[in-house]
Amino acid sequence: MEEIQFFLDESKDSMEKALKHTQIELQKIRAGRATPSMLDGLMVDYYGSMTPLNQVASITTPDARTIMIKPFEKKIITEIEKSIKDSSLGLNPQNDGEGIRLNIPPLTEDRRKDLMKKVKNEIEVGKVNVRNIRKSTNEDLRKLLKDGASEDDVKRAEDKVQTLTDGFVTKMDSLFSEKEKEIMTV
Repeated sequence: MEEIQFFLDESKDSMEKALKHTQIELQKIRAGRATPSMLDGLMVDYYGSMTPLNQVASITTPDARTIMIKPFEKKIITEIEKSIKDSSLGLNPQNDGEGIRLNIPPLTEDRRKDLMKKVKNEIEVGKVNVRNIRKSTNEDLRKLLKDGASEDDVKRAEDKVQTLTDGFVTKMDSLFSEKEKEIMTV
């Protein structure tokens, strides 16, 4: 019985991690509003080693359409500018010698639809991850059955795993709805 509870706890932890990962991926999809998290994952060549942008500069949003990047050392301002241009963000950095200003253009209808496809894809990946965790846990539970665990206990545990899975799939759907509102609101 302890082994069954262990697998249930493991399953829940893994599903929470899958949900958290999906949330992080969704934050990277910009919705026409400037947020410092849009630049998460952007790496800058800092004295020969690739370093996250937020470790070499402060990132602020003075208004809903602007991101300001102030490097801690002015020498690396061109490296930051190059990283932004080379990234898939599609933003045009403006270097004023002190820092870099990024203006976030309003989204076109086509761009909104493209972003919604990305969101849908991320949500689907998250759901697949949750379902794979369910499958793996159920396989572990069936192994316990072969090792002498009670059939009723295993069946109850499988039902609990299914309930967990349904709950996390519902949470993924609500993440989708929130992001859809964010992107489609003009």
